[in-house]
Amino acid sequence: MGNPTDHLWLHFTRMSSYRDAPVPTIVRGDGAYVWDSEGRRLLDGLAGLFVVNAGHGRTELAEAAAKQASELAYFPLWSYAHPTAIELAERIAALAPGDLNRVFFTTGGSEAVESAWKLARAYFKRIGKPTKHKVVSRDIAYHGTTMGALAITGLPGIKADFEPLVPGGIKVPNTNFYRAPEHGDDPVAFGRWAADEIGRAIEREGPETVAAVFLEPVQNAGGCFPPPPGYFERVREICDAYDVLLVSDEVICSWGRLGEYFGAQRYGYQPDIITTAKALTSGYSPLGAMIASDRLIEPFLHGTESFGHGITFGGHPVSCAVALANLEIFAREELTGRVRTNESAFRGSLEKLYDLPIVGDIRGDGYFYGIELVKDKATRESFDDAESERLLRGFLSGALFAAGLYCRADDRGDPVIQLAPPLIAGQAEFDEIEQILRAVLSEAWQRL
Repeated sequence: MGNPTDHLWLHFTRMSSYRDAPVPTIVRGDGAYVWDSEGRRLLDGLAGLFVVNAGHGRTELAEAAAKQASELAYFPLWSYAHPTAIELAERIAALAPGDLNRVFFTTGGSEAVESAWKLARAYFKRIGKPTKHKVVSRDIAYHGTTMGALAITGLPGIKADFEPLVPGGIKVPNTNFYRAPEHGDDPVAFGRWAADEIGRAIEREGPETVAAVFLEPVQNAGGCFPPPPGYFERVREICDAYDVLLVSDEVICSWGRLGEYFGAQRYGYQPDIITTAKALTSGYSPLGAMIASDRLIEPFLHGTESFGHGITFGGHPVSCAVALANLEIFAREELTGRVRTNESAFRGSLEKLYDLPIVGDIRGDGYFYGIELVKDKATRESFDDAESERLLRGFLSGALFAAGLYCRADDRGDPVIQLAPPLIAGQAEFDEIEQILRAVLSEAWQRL
């Protein structure tokens, strides 16, 4: 067999990295661990890509897929339905907060975000507000890679190649309290300011032009920014005041990652739309969804109206069957409750790393944490671009893998290590994560 990258085009990858080096090839998974083609065991500290929440090697999910494929492998949801989509939509609606009772299936997160923006635009046209089309989102936030979702994304580095983007994406500050020294030690005041920045952006653009605000419960890119106290309560007030839809982008933060089925439930706010994907099936088959409130479908329920949007594999019968079996595991093993029970232990294990000079901030909630790396702990001085390149790509990514931990070393903002293990992980895995990080980060500091 030749080099795997002779034909396989890897995603978000510098292909030159593997011109003369082997591609890490993962061949098997079980529980919280995976094995590569050389037989090395790795603790999956990122649940694949915030995906495998129920853990690897769940044969009942594979069996659910096989059973469904043998009965009905495929049929579209274009003017037809099939039983697994009907049942799953009902199950999701029962779990979602408030009146989020309408489930539009996609195959992944970017498509769910794209669907939500399209629905926001189409909805306001139906109710006589056709100029409302823009969206507000946060700096450094990642919302997907399709052209609409990319316009909502706040990461300049991954957008430049594809400009000009869909017009209408407006950016506001994120909730990185560690990098907000002007607010001192008052997270409530910081949260109020950050939320009010959304209102000021809507005013600047003109409320008659703004359709939606897209926010993650905990912002992923930049390294897990939780919401300050009162933040989402104030955002909800602002959206109501300007007749703007609040979209909770929960492609990562749903299905137990924060200890509830949805992140909006964790922080006590009511969105108009939730976008989800990833752990809906624990990654055993691709599936995403846009979950919308009753009022958003209402204009499309009359006469000749329809939402002119659809995806060939959205709500695939096999994926829906897997999702139903996955949610059975969640209920039977009380995985969301497991996260709530263990999250303080996870945080405590990571916070042991504060004694390392390279560790500046440890932040997150549930089983979703970021560790920000700094050059100077006292001043919070970060690494420059060249130093980040040497630190993250030149050393940390390879060293962590070699030490037996798969996680993310990320510089889409200040340099961070991100951790999001499967929800089945417990103290033994937390200890292993802490010990590997301690050894590798200590060596990184010595090299610097």
